[in-house]
Amino acid sequence: MSNKVRVRFAPSPTGGLHLGGVRTILYNYLFAHHHGGEFVLRIEDTDQNRYVEGAEQYIVDCLKWCGLIPDESPEKGGPYAPYRQSERKHLYYEYAQKLVDAGHAYYAFDTTNELENMRNQLRTDTNPNPQYDSNTRQQMRNSLSLPAEEVVDLLEKKTPYVIRIKMPQNQTVSFTDMIRGEIHFDTNLVDDKVLLKADGMPTYHLAVVVDDYLMKITHAFRGEEWLPSAPVHLLLWEYLGWKDNMPQWAHLPLILKPDGNGKLSKRDGDRLGFPVFAMDWKDPKTNDTTTGFKERGFLPEAFVNMLALLGWNDGTGQEIFSLDELVQKFSIDRVHKGGAKFDYEKAKWFNHQYIQHTADDKLLPLVKPYFEKEQIPIDDSYLQKVIGLIKERCTLLPDFVQQGRFFFVTPQHIDLPSIQAKWDEKKRQFFESWLAGLDGIGSWEHTAIEQHFNGVLDQHGLKKGDVLLPLRVMLVGGKFGPGVFIIAEMIGKAETALRITNVLSQL
Repeated sequence: MSNKVRVRFAPSPTGGLHLGGVRTILYNYLFAHHHGGEFVLRIEDTDQNRYVEGAEQYIVDCLKWCGLIPDESPEKGGPYAPYRQSERKHLYYEYAQKLVDAGHAYYAFDTTNELENMRNQLRTDTNPNPQYDSNTRQQMRNSLSLPAEEVVDLLEKKTPYVIRIKMPQNQTVSFTDMIRGEIHFDTNLVDDKVLLKADGMPTYHLAVVVDDYLMKITHAFRGEEWLPSAPVHLLLWEYLGWKDNMPQWAHLPLILKPDGNGKLSKRDGDRLGFPVFAMDWKDPKTNDTTTGFKERGFLPEAFVNMLALLGWNDGTGQEIFSLDELVQKFSIDRVHKGGAKFDYEKAKWFNHQYIQHTADDKLLPLVKPYFEKEQIPIDDSYLQKVIGLIKERCTLLPDFVQQGRFFFVTPQHIDLPSIQAKWDEKKRQFFESWLAGLDGIGSWEHTAIEQHFNGVLDQHGLKKGDVLLPLRVMLVGGKFGPGVFIIAEMIGKAETALRITNVLSQL
Protein backbone atom coordinates (compact mmCIF):
# COMPACT_ATOMS: atom_id res chain seq x y z
CA MET A 1 0.00 0.00 0.00
CA SER A 2 1.16 3.51 -0.78
CA ASN A 3 2.48 5.36 2.26
CA LYS A 4 0.75 8.54 1.19
CA VAL A 5 -2.81 8.93 2.50
CA ARG A 6 -5.30 8.91 -0.38
CA VAL A 7 -9.04 9.17 0.23
CA ARG A 8 -11.99 9.53 -2.11
CA PHE A 9 -15.57 10.70 -2.18
CA ALA A 10 -17.42 8.72 -4.79
CA PRO A 11 -21.03 9.93 -5.21
CA SER A 12 -23.61 8.80 -7.75
CA PRO A 13 -24.96 11.75 -9.78
CA THR A 14 -28.60 11.03 -9.00
CA GLY A 15 -29.86 14.21 -7.30
CA GLY A 16 -29.23 16.72 -4.53
CA LEU A 17 -26.34 16.41 -2.08
CA HIS A 18 -27.65 15.51 1.38
CA LEU A 19 -25.80 17.04 4.32
CA GLY A 20 -24.74 13.48 5.31
CA GLY A 21 -22.91 13.28 1.98
CA VAL A 22 -21.26 16.64 2.59
CA ARG A 23 -20.13 15.46 6.03
CA THR A 24 -18.56 12.37 4.40
CA ILE A 25 -16.75 14.72 1.99
CA LEU A 26 -15.64 16.87 4.91
CA TYR A 27 -14.25 13.98 6.98
CA ASN A 28 -12.40 12.69 3.89
CA TYR A 29 -10.97 16.15 3.26
CA LEU A 30 -9.96 16.74 6.90
CA PHE A 31 -8.33 13.32 7.24
CA ALA A 32 -6.39 13.69 3.97
CA HIS A 33 -5.16 17.21 4.75
CA HIS A 34 -4.34 16.36 8.37
CA HIS A 35 -2.01 13.62 7.09
CA GLY A 36 -0.63 15.62 4.15
CA GLY A 37 -2.47 13.33 1.75
CA GLU A 38 -4.75 13.64 -1.27
CA PHE A 39 -8.51 13.89 -1.60
CA VAL A 40 -10.06 12.46 -4.77
CA LEU A 41 -13.53 13.07 -6.24
CA ARG A 42 -14.67 10.10 -8.32
CA ILE A 43 -18.08 10.04 -9.99
CA GLU A 44 -19.77 6.63 -9.75
CA ASP A 45 -22.19 6.87 -12.68
CA THR A 46 -22.40 3.19 -13.61
CA ASP A 47 -26.15 3.04 -12.98
CA GLN A 48 -27.26 4.81 -16.15
CA ASN A 49 -30.95 4.32 -15.28
CA ARG A 50 -30.58 6.55 -12.22
CA TYR A 51 -28.26 9.13 -13.84
CA VAL A 52 -29.69 12.65 -13.57
CA GLU A 53 -28.62 15.44 -15.92
CA GLY A 54 -26.81 18.25 -14.10
CA ALA A 55 -26.24 16.26 -10.89
CA GLU A 56 -22.48 15.92 -11.39
CA GLN A 57 -22.00 19.67 -11.92
CA TYR A 58 -24.19 20.25 -8.87
CA ILE A 59 -21.84 18.08 -6.74
CA VAL A 60 -18.84 20.03 -8.04
CA ASP A 61 -20.59 23.34 -7.26
CA CYS A 62 -21.41 22.18 -3.72
CA LEU A 63 -17.77 21.27 -3.05
CA LYS A 64 -16.67 24.67 -4.35
CA TRP A 65 -19.18 26.51 -2.17
CA CYS A 66 -18.00 24.57 0.90
CA GLY A 67 -14.34 25.23 0.05
CA LEU A 68 -13.60 21.48 -0.01
CA ILE A 69 -11.67 21.34 -3.26
CA PRO A 70 -10.47 17.88 -4.38
CA ASP A 71 -6.88 17.31 -5.46
CA GLU A 72 -8.03 15.03 -8.30
CA SER A 73 -11.43 14.96 -10.02
CA PRO A 74 -13.11 14.69 -13.44
CA GLU A 75 -12.81 18.48 -13.74
CA LYS A 76 -9.22 18.73 -12.53
CA GLY A 77 -7.82 15.46 -13.88
CA GLY A 78 -4.94 13.67 -12.22
CA PRO A 79 -2.57 10.68 -12.50
CA TYR A 80 -5.39 8.10 -12.23
CA ALA A 81 -7.81 9.60 -14.75
CA PRO A 82 -10.49 9.16 -15.89
CA TYR A 83 -12.43 9.86 -12.70
CA ARG A 84 -15.87 8.98 -14.07
CA GLN A 85 -16.70 5.29 -13.88
CA SER A 86 -18.67 5.41 -17.13
CA GLU A 87 -15.39 6.38 -18.84
CA ARG A 88 -13.61 3.44 -17.18
CA LYS A 89 -16.12 0.83 -18.41
CA HIS A 90 -13.47 -1.05 -20.41
CA LEU A 91 -11.46 -1.75 -17.23
CA TYR A 92 -14.00 -3.72 -15.25
CA TYR A 93 -14.82 -6.66 -17.55
CA GLU A 94 -11.28 -8.01 -17.24
CA TYR A 95 -11.56 -8.26 -13.45
CA ALA A 96 -15.07 -9.76 -13.55
CA GLN A 97 -13.81 -12.38 -16.01
CA LYS A 98 -10.81 -13.11 -13.79
CA LEU A 99 -13.22 -13.85 -10.92
CA VAL A 100 -15.29 -16.19 -13.12
CA ASP A 101 -12.16 -18.02 -14.30
CA ALA A 102 -11.02 -18.50 -10.69
CA GLY A 103 -14.43 -19.89 -9.65
CA HIS A 104 -15.31 -16.91 -7.42
CA ALA A 105 -18.05 -15.60 -9.75
CA TYR A 106 -20.38 -17.00 -12.37
CA TYR A 107 -22.55 -16.09 -15.36
CA ALA A 108 -26.28 -15.78 -14.62
CA PHE A 109 -28.68 -15.83 -17.59
CA ASP A 110 -31.94 -15.39 -15.67
CA THR A 111 -34.53 -13.08 -17.18
CA THR A 112 -36.42 -10.50 -15.15
CA ASN A 113 -39.48 -12.77 -15.19
CA GLU A 114 -37.48 -15.76 -13.94
CA LEU A 115 -36.09 -13.70 -11.06
CA GLU A 116 -39.59 -12.47 -10.19
CA ASN A 117 -40.98 -16.04 -10.29
CA MET A 118 -38.21 -17.25 -7.98
CA ARG A 119 -39.05 -14.54 -5.44
CA ASN A 120 -42.77 -15.28 -5.63
CA GLN A 121 -42.39 -19.06 -5.35
CA LEU A 122 -39.91 -19.03 -2.48
CA ARG A 123 -41.51 -16.24 -0.44
CA THR A 124 -42.61 -17.41 3.01
CA ASP A 125 -43.52 -15.77 6.32
CA THR A 126 -40.04 -16.52 7.62
CA ASN A 127 -38.36 -15.44 4.34
CA PRO A 128 -40.43 -12.55 2.91
CA ASN A 129 -37.65 -11.43 0.48
CA PRO A 130 -35.95 -14.51 -1.04
CA GLN A 131 -32.51 -13.72 -2.43
CA TYR A 132 -30.31 -15.06 -5.17
CA ASP A 133 -27.83 -16.81 -2.89
CA SER A 134 -26.16 -20.11 -2.01
CA ASN A 135 -29.60 -21.61 -1.23
CA THR A 136 -31.28 -20.64 -4.51
CA ARG A 137 -28.51 -20.40 -7.10
CA GLN A 138 -28.76 -24.09 -8.10
CA GLN A 139 -32.44 -23.60 -9.03
CA MET A 140 -31.64 -20.71 -11.38
CA ARG A 141 -30.15 -20.48 -14.90
CA ASN A 142 -26.46 -19.86 -14.38
CA SER A 143 -23.05 -21.35 -15.13
CA LEU A 144 -23.11 -23.23 -11.80
CA SER A 145 -26.42 -25.00 -12.43
CA LEU A 146 -26.30 -25.54 -16.23
CA PRO A 147 -24.13 -28.07 -18.12
CA ALA A 148 -20.86 -26.57 -19.37
CA GLU A 149 -21.78 -27.03 -23.07
CA GLU A 150 -25.05 -25.17 -22.58
CA VAL A 151 -23.18 -22.27 -20.92
CA VAL A 152 -20.79 -22.11 -23.90
CA ASP A 153 -23.74 -22.18 -26.29
CA LEU A 154 -25.55 -19.37 -24.44
CA LEU A 155 -22.38 -17.22 -24.47
CA GLU A 156 -21.79 -17.86 -28.19
CA LYS A 157 -25.37 -16.85 -28.95
CA LYS A 158 -24.73 -13.60 -27.03
CA THR A 159 -27.53 -14.37 -24.57
CA PRO A 160 -27.73 -11.49 -22.09
CA TYR A 161 -26.11 -12.32 -18.75
CA VAL A 162 -24.85 -10.75 -15.57
CA ILE A 163 -21.83 -11.84 -13.55
CA ARG A 164 -22.53 -12.59 -9.89
CA ILE A 165 -20.12 -13.17 -7.01
CA LYS A 166 -20.25 -16.72 -5.65
CA MET A 167 -20.57 -16.15 -1.92
CA PRO A 168 -18.93 -18.98 0.02
CA GLN A 169 -20.97 -20.97 2.53
CA ASN A 170 -20.33 -21.26 6.26
CA GLN A 171 -17.57 -18.69 6.46
CA THR A 172 -17.03 -15.69 8.70
CA VAL A 173 -15.60 -12.61 7.03
CA SER A 174 -14.08 -9.93 9.30
CA PHE A 175 -12.39 -6.56 9.19
CA THR A 176 -11.39 -3.82 11.64
CA ASP A 177 -13.39 -0.64 11.22
CA MET A 178 -11.53 2.55 12.23
CA ILE A 179 -14.58 3.72 14.20
CA ARG A 180 -16.37 0.51 15.21
CA GLY A 181 -13.53 -1.94 15.78
CA GLU A 182 -13.84 -5.63 14.80
CA ILE A 183 -16.87 -6.46 12.62
CA HIS A 184 -17.81 -10.02 11.58
CA PHE A 185 -20.18 -11.29 8.88
CA ASP A 186 -21.73 -14.70 8.27
CA THR A 187 -21.45 -15.39 4.53
CA ASN A 188 -24.63 -17.52 4.61
CA LEU A 189 -26.61 -14.33 5.16
CA VAL A 190 -25.22 -12.48 2.13
CA ASP A 191 -26.63 -12.84 -1.39
CA ASP A 192 -24.70 -13.33 -4.63
CA LYS A 193 -24.49 -9.68 -5.66
CA VAL A 194 -24.34 -8.76 -9.34
CA LEU A 195 -20.83 -7.52 -10.21
CA LEU A 196 -21.23 -6.86 -13.94
CA LYS A 197 -24.58 -5.94 -15.49
CA ALA A 198 -25.95 -7.09 -18.84
CA ASP A 199 -24.98 -3.74 -20.41
CA GLY A 200 -21.33 -4.36 -19.48
CA MET A 201 -21.39 -1.76 -16.72
CA PRO A 202 -20.06 -2.78 -13.34
CA THR A 203 -22.21 -2.47 -10.26
CA TYR A 204 -20.99 -0.40 -7.33
CA HIS A 205 -19.58 -3.54 -5.67
CA LEU A 206 -17.07 -4.36 -8.40
CA ALA A 207 -16.30 -0.81 -9.49
CA VAL A 208 -15.54 0.51 -6.00
CA VAL A 209 -13.02 -2.27 -5.34
CA VAL A 210 -11.30 -2.04 -8.74
CA ASP A 211 -11.12 1.76 -8.66
CA ASP A 212 -9.93 1.96 -5.05
CA TYR A 213 -7.16 -0.49 -5.97
CA LEU A 214 -6.15 1.24 -9.22
CA MET A 215 -6.29 4.70 -7.63
CA LYS A 216 -4.23 3.55 -4.62
CA ILE A 217 -6.87 4.62 -2.09
CA THR A 218 -5.57 4.06 1.45
CA HIS A 219 -8.63 4.95 3.55
CA ALA A 220 -12.32 4.75 2.68
CA PHE A 221 -14.97 6.65 4.62
CA ARG A 222 -18.62 5.93 3.92
CA GLY A 223 -21.98 5.92 5.67
CA GLU A 224 -22.89 3.03 7.95
CA GLU A 225 -25.69 2.06 5.54
CA TRP A 226 -22.91 0.48 3.42
CA LEU A 227 -21.92 -1.98 6.17
CA PRO A 228 -24.09 -4.83 4.77
CA SER A 229 -22.08 -4.63 1.51
CA ALA A 230 -18.75 -4.93 3.32
CA PRO A 231 -18.45 -8.76 3.14
CA VAL A 232 -18.83 -8.69 -0.66
CA HIS A 233 -16.12 -6.05 -0.95
CA LEU A 234 -13.80 -7.85 1.50
CA LEU A 235 -14.05 -11.04 -0.53
CA LEU A 236 -13.45 -9.19 -3.82
CA TRP A 237 -10.24 -7.68 -2.40
CA GLU A 238 -9.19 -11.18 -1.41
CA TYR A 239 -10.29 -12.97 -4.60
CA LEU A 240 -8.56 -10.43 -6.86
CA GLY A 241 -5.32 -10.95 -4.90
CA TRP A 242 -5.25 -7.43 -3.49
CA LYS A 243 -5.97 -8.09 0.18
CA ASP A 244 -2.71 -6.43 1.29
CA ASN A 245 -3.68 -3.27 -0.62
CA MET A 246 -7.17 -2.94 0.84
CA PRO A 247 -7.90 0.51 2.27
CA GLN A 248 -8.73 0.92 5.93
CA TRP A 249 -12.46 1.46 6.27
CA ALA A 250 -14.45 3.76 8.51
CA HIS A 251 -18.26 3.53 8.44
CA LEU A 252 -19.57 6.90 9.61
CA PRO A 253 -22.60 7.21 11.89
CA LEU A 254 -25.91 8.34 10.45
CA ILE A 255 -27.24 11.88 10.77
CA LEU A 256 -30.54 11.40 12.56
CA LYS A 257 -33.86 13.24 12.56
CA PRO A 258 -34.11 15.97 15.25
CA ASP A 259 -35.97 13.55 17.56
CA GLY A 260 -33.22 10.95 17.07
CA ASN A 261 -35.69 8.50 15.57
CA GLY A 262 -34.21 7.29 12.25
CA LYS A 263 -32.08 8.73 9.45
CA LEU A 264 -32.65 12.37 8.45
CA SER A 265 -34.31 12.58 5.04
CA LYS A 266 -35.35 15.27 2.58
CA ARG A 267 -38.96 14.63 3.63
CA ASP A 268 -38.07 15.52 7.22
CA GLY A 269 -36.68 18.85 6.02
CA ASP A 270 -39.84 19.53 3.96
CA ARG A 271 -42.03 18.59 6.93
CA LEU A 272 -40.11 20.55 9.57
CA GLY A 273 -39.13 23.52 7.42
CA PHE A 274 -35.35 23.29 7.17
CA PRO A 275 -32.92 22.38 4.36
CA VAL A 276 -31.12 19.03 4.17
CA PHE A 277 -29.25 19.69 0.90
CA ALA A 278 -26.10 21.81 0.68
CA MET A 279 -27.46 23.95 -2.17
CA ASP A 280 -30.75 24.33 -4.02
CA TRP A 281 -31.44 21.30 -6.16
CA LYS A 282 -33.88 21.52 -9.07
CA ASP A 283 -35.06 18.12 -10.24
CA PRO A 284 -34.93 18.23 -14.06
CA LYS A 285 -37.74 15.66 -14.31
CA THR A 286 -40.27 17.28 -11.98
CA ASN A 287 -38.90 20.86 -11.96
CA ASP A 288 -39.32 20.78 -8.17
CA THR A 289 -36.71 22.80 -6.28
CA THR A 290 -35.44 21.63 -2.91
CA THR A 291 -33.96 24.44 -0.81
CA GLY A 292 -30.32 24.28 0.20
CA PHE A 293 -28.38 25.73 3.13
CA LYS A 294 -26.65 28.19 0.78
CA GLU A 295 -29.88 29.72 -0.50
CA ARG A 296 -31.43 29.70 2.97
CA GLY A 297 -28.67 32.14 3.92
CA PHE A 298 -25.90 30.08 5.50
CA LEU A 299 -22.25 31.02 5.22
CA PRO A 300 -20.23 28.06 3.90
CA GLU A 301 -17.77 28.27 6.82
CA ALA A 302 -20.64 28.01 9.33
CA PHE A 303 -22.20 25.08 7.43
CA VAL A 304 -18.87 23.21 7.38
CA ASN A 305 -18.18 23.95 11.06
CA MET A 306 -21.67 22.71 12.02
CA LEU A 307 -21.26 19.52 9.97
CA ALA A 308 -17.87 18.72 11.48
CA LEU A 309 -19.44 18.60 14.93
CA LEU A 310 -22.28 16.31 13.82
CA GLY A 311 -20.50 13.17 14.96
CA TRP A 312 -17.06 14.48 15.99
CA ASN A 313 -15.52 16.77 18.60
CA ASP A 314 -11.97 17.47 19.71
CA GLY A 315 -12.70 16.70 23.36
CA THR A 316 -12.18 20.27 24.62
CA GLY A 317 -15.73 21.63 24.32
CA GLN A 318 -14.63 24.09 21.61
CA GLU A 319 -17.36 24.64 19.02
CA ILE A 320 -16.10 27.29 16.59
CA PHE A 321 -13.35 26.03 14.26
CA SER A 322 -11.93 27.46 11.05
CA LEU A 323 -11.29 24.92 8.29
CA ASP A 324 -7.56 25.09 9.03
CA GLU A 325 -8.22 24.37 12.72
CA LEU A 326 -10.43 21.43 11.78
CA VAL A 327 -7.68 20.03 9.56
CA GLN A 328 -5.17 20.41 12.38
CA LYS A 329 -7.38 18.84 15.10
CA PHE A 330 -9.34 16.18 13.20
CA SER A 331 -8.76 12.58 14.19
CA ILE A 332 -10.91 9.59 13.29
CA ASP A 333 -10.77 8.18 16.83
CA ARG A 334 -12.90 11.15 18.00
CA VAL A 335 -15.71 10.25 15.57
CA HIS A 336 -18.68 8.82 17.47
CA LYS A 337 -20.12 5.37 16.78
CA GLY A 338 -23.71 6.47 17.46
CA GLY A 339 -25.84 8.60 15.15
CA ALA A 340 -25.82 12.39 15.51
CA LYS A 341 -29.14 14.23 15.93
CA PHE A 342 -29.56 17.16 13.55
CA ASP A 343 -30.59 20.35 15.33
CA TYR A 344 -31.58 23.20 12.98
CA GLU A 345 -31.58 25.76 15.81
CA LYS A 346 -27.97 24.82 16.57
CA ALA A 347 -27.12 25.08 12.87
CA LYS A 348 -28.53 28.64 12.88
CA TRP A 349 -26.52 29.40 16.03
CA PHE A 350 -23.32 28.54 14.17
CA ASN A 351 -24.36 30.82 11.30
CA HIS A 352 -25.12 33.68 13.70
CA GLN A 353 -21.66 33.29 15.25
CA TYR A 354 -20.00 33.44 11.84
CA ILE A 355 -22.04 36.45 10.68
CA GLN A 356 -21.03 38.37 13.82
CA HIS A 357 -17.35 37.57 13.35
CA THR A 358 -17.13 38.14 9.60
CA ALA A 359 -15.80 41.52 8.43
CA ASP A 360 -18.43 43.87 7.01
CA ASP A 361 -16.66 44.12 3.64
CA LYS A 362 -16.66 40.29 3.37
CA LEU A 363 -20.39 40.18 4.15
CA LEU A 364 -21.21 42.90 1.59
CA PRO A 365 -21.14 40.70 -1.57
CA LEU A 366 -23.10 37.98 0.27
CA VAL A 367 -25.80 40.32 1.57
CA LYS A 368 -26.16 42.59 -1.48
CA PRO A 369 -28.04 40.08 -3.71
CA TYR A 370 -30.83 39.80 -1.14
CA PHE A 371 -31.44 43.57 -1.35
CA GLU A 372 -31.24 43.47 -5.15
CA LYS A 373 -33.78 40.63 -5.22
CA GLU A 374 -36.20 42.92 -3.30
CA GLN A 375 -35.37 45.71 -5.80
CA ILE A 376 -34.13 47.95 -3.00
CA PRO A 377 -31.75 50.60 -4.43
CA ILE A 378 -28.40 50.35 -2.66
CA ASP A 379 -25.04 52.07 -2.50
CA ASP A 380 -22.22 49.66 -1.54
CA SER A 381 -20.45 51.85 1.02
CA TYR A 382 -23.77 52.75 2.67
CA LEU A 383 -24.87 49.09 2.74
CA GLN A 384 -21.53 48.12 4.31
CA LYS A 385 -22.18 50.59 7.15
CA VAL A 386 -25.70 49.19 7.61
CA ILE A 387 -24.28 45.64 7.75
CA GLY A 388 -21.99 46.68 10.60
CA LEU A 389 -24.92 48.16 12.52
CA ILE A 390 -27.32 45.22 12.23
CA LYS A 391 -25.25 42.05 11.85
CA GLU A 392 -25.48 41.08 15.51
CA ARG A 393 -29.26 40.80 15.00
CA CYS A 394 -28.96 38.60 11.90
CA THR A 395 -28.92 34.81 11.95
CA LEU A 396 -29.35 34.07 8.23
CA LEU A 397 -28.33 36.30 5.31
CA PRO A 398 -31.94 37.22 4.32
CA ASP A 399 -32.35 38.65 7.84
CA PHE A 400 -30.26 41.64 6.69
CA VAL A 401 -33.14 42.78 4.47
CA GLN A 402 -35.69 42.29 7.22
CA GLN A 403 -33.49 44.06 9.80
CA GLY A 404 -32.15 46.77 7.47
CA ARG A 405 -34.83 47.64 4.88
CA PHE A 406 -35.82 50.82 6.77
CA PHE A 407 -32.33 52.27 6.18
CA PHE A 408 -33.12 52.38 2.46
CA VAL A 409 -36.88 52.86 2.12
CA THR A 410 -39.54 54.59 4.21
CA PRO A 411 -41.43 51.92 6.21
CA GLN A 412 -44.84 51.14 4.69
CA HIS A 413 -46.22 49.48 7.81
CA ILE A 414 -45.99 51.26 11.16
CA ASP A 415 -46.66 49.50 14.45
CA LEU A 416 -49.00 52.29 15.61
CA PRO A 417 -50.61 50.32 18.48
CA SER A 418 -47.26 50.20 20.31
CA ILE A 419 -47.18 54.04 20.29
CA GLN A 420 -50.87 54.57 20.92
CA ALA A 421 -50.84 52.53 24.15
CA LYS A 422 -49.17 55.42 26.03
CA TRP A 423 -49.63 58.34 23.63
CA ASP A 424 -50.77 61.73 24.89
CA GLU A 425 -50.83 65.40 23.92
CA LYS A 426 -47.66 66.14 25.87
CA LYS A 427 -45.69 63.69 23.69
CA ARG A 428 -47.18 65.14 20.51
CA GLN A 429 -46.09 68.62 21.57
CA PHE A 430 -42.59 67.31 22.29
CA PHE A 431 -42.22 65.77 18.81
CA GLU A 432 -43.63 68.85 17.07
CA SER A 433 -41.22 71.04 19.02
CA TRP A 434 -38.24 68.75 18.30
CA LEU A 435 -39.15 68.64 14.61
CA ALA A 436 -39.30 72.43 14.42
CA GLY A 437 -35.79 72.69 15.79
CA LEU A 438 -34.06 70.03 13.64
CA ASP A 439 -32.54 72.66 11.35
CA GLY A 440 -30.78 74.08 14.40
CA ILE A 441 -28.64 70.91 14.70
CA GLY A 442 -25.35 71.97 13.13
CA SER A 443 -23.64 68.64 12.46
CA TRP A 444 -26.10 65.83 11.59
CA GLU A 445 -24.40 63.05 13.53
CA HIS A 446 -25.84 60.89 16.27
CA THR A 447 -24.22 62.55 19.32
CA ALA A 448 -25.39 66.05 18.24
CA ILE A 449 -28.87 64.68 17.39
CA GLU A 450 -29.16 63.04 20.81
CA GLN A 451 -27.90 66.16 22.58
CA HIS A 452 -30.54 68.29 20.88
CA PHE A 453 -33.19 65.65 21.67
CA ASN A 454 -32.26 65.72 25.39
CA GLY A 455 -32.43 69.51 25.46
CA VAL A 456 -36.00 69.57 24.08
CA LEU A 457 -36.96 66.78 26.51
CA ASP A 458 -35.93 68.97 29.47
CA GLN A 459 -38.07 71.83 28.18
CA HIS A 460 -41.11 69.53 28.05
CA GLY A 461 -40.50 67.83 31.39
CA LEU A 462 -40.42 64.35 29.86
CA LYS A 463 -38.16 61.38 30.53
CA LYS A 464 -36.15 59.87 27.69
CA GLY A 465 -37.87 56.51 28.21
CA ASP A 466 -41.24 58.13 27.48
CA VAL A 467 -40.40 59.05 23.89
CA LEU A 468 -37.58 56.77 22.69
CA LEU A 469 -39.92 53.92 21.74
CA PRO A 470 -42.29 56.20 19.72
CA LEU A 471 -39.25 57.69 17.95
CA ARG A 472 -37.93 54.23 17.08
CA VAL A 473 -41.30 53.11 15.68
CA MET A 474 -41.60 56.34 13.66
CA LEU A 475 -38.19 55.79 12.03
CA VAL A 476 -38.14 52.00 11.74
CA GLY A 477 -41.80 50.95 11.63
CA GLY A 478 -41.37 48.56 14.58
CA LYS A 479 -39.61 47.89 17.86
CA PHE A 480 -36.22 46.78 16.53
CA GLY A 481 -32.98 48.07 15.07
CA PRO A 482 -29.73 49.58 16.38
CA GLY A 483 -29.38 52.86 18.30
CA VAL A 484 -32.18 55.20 17.27
CA PHE A 485 -29.96 58.31 16.91
CA ILE A 486 -27.56 56.35 14.71
CA ILE A 487 -30.56 55.43 12.54
CA ALA A 488 -31.49 59.13 12.30
CA GLU A 489 -27.90 60.00 11.32
CA MET A 490 -27.85 57.27 8.65
CA ILE A 491 -31.18 58.11 6.97
CA GLY A 492 -30.51 61.86 7.05
CA LYS A 493 -32.29 64.94 8.41
CA ALA A 494 -34.94 65.26 5.69
CA GLU A 495 -35.98 61.57 5.86
CA THR A 496 -36.04 61.68 9.68
CA ALA A 497 -38.37 64.69 9.60
CA LEU A 498 -40.56 63.10 6.90
CA ARG A 499 -41.02 59.85 8.83
CA ILE A 500 -41.90 61.60 12.10
CA THR A 501 -44.35 63.92 10.32
CA ASN A 502 -46.03 60.93 8.57
CA VAL A 503 -46.61 59.07 11.81
CA LEU A 504 -47.77 62.17 13.75
CA SER A 505 -50.46 62.65 11.12
CA GLN A 506 -51.80 59.14 11.88
CA LEU A 507 -51.87 59.53 15.67
